[in-house]
Amino acid sequence: MKRLKAALVQAELRWQDPQANRAHLSELMDRSPGADLYVLPETFTTGFLGDAGRGAEEFDGPTLAWMRTESRRRSAAVAGSVALTDADGLRRNRMVFMPPDGDPGWYDKRHLFSFGGEDERYTAGAAHTVVSWRGWRIDLQICYDLRFPVWCRNDRDFDLQLFVANWPSPRVEAWRLLLQARAVENQAFVIGVNCCGRLGNGNAYSGRSVALDGAGERLLELGSQETVDTVTLDREALQSLRKKLPFLQDRDQFRLEN
Repeated sequence: MKRLKAALVQAELRWQDPQANRAHLSELMDRSPGADLYVLPETFTTGFLGDAGRGAEEFDGPTLAWMRTESRRRSAAVAGSVALTDADGLRRNRMVFMPPDGDPGWYDKRHLFSFGGEDERYTAGAAHTVVSWRGWRIDLQICYDLRFPVWCRNDRDFDLQLFVANWPSPRVEAWRLLLQARAVENQAFVIGVNCCGRLGNGNAYSGRSVALDGAGERLLELGSQETVDTVTLDREALQSLRKKLPFLQDRDQFRLEN
């Protein structure tokens, strides 16, 4: 597919209520039928660190089943992060990319937000994940990863980089600036989906979910209220930009060490 229609689902999450969040997100996705991809916020079943005092859901549990059902019902991929326990019993902030057929892809958040105690709750991931969907290469990232450009750099030949987040209101301008920087430096489409409203952890979230092209131009930006909107990405336009301005070929080489 030369074009990809993505729905940005900017939701006000229900604190520590997975069942209510799944039902609510289904209703929100119904508002934008016909997308190829639906992007949900970070930890969309509980809110950020909202799994406190409760066992994390197993990977192949009710949320994965719900994502599979929603994906098949819409003939579209559904992506977002969930607090999950992996096969080794480790608790993860895991972004799941669920296609309507086949197995899901997933990415475990690399940069845990130690300032908020996330590193005390979850185990960090150690590997990038790029999924292929309808001919597009899509790089998966979660919230705080956005602040680390070496981790996010496009040495994996991706067309689109997805960031899902619970990014708080006091730092929303950093959110907007860093997303634009990732798009420009990687010459890739970037979609960032944040939550909105005030959660049970006391934090306020101001949304400002956005889609950017490879030159950093805003194709779509949402406000501070709960909403869903779509954007159509044109891969030929991206390829034309990279051909006209072949900056990626001059990248420095890095080696990440754990």
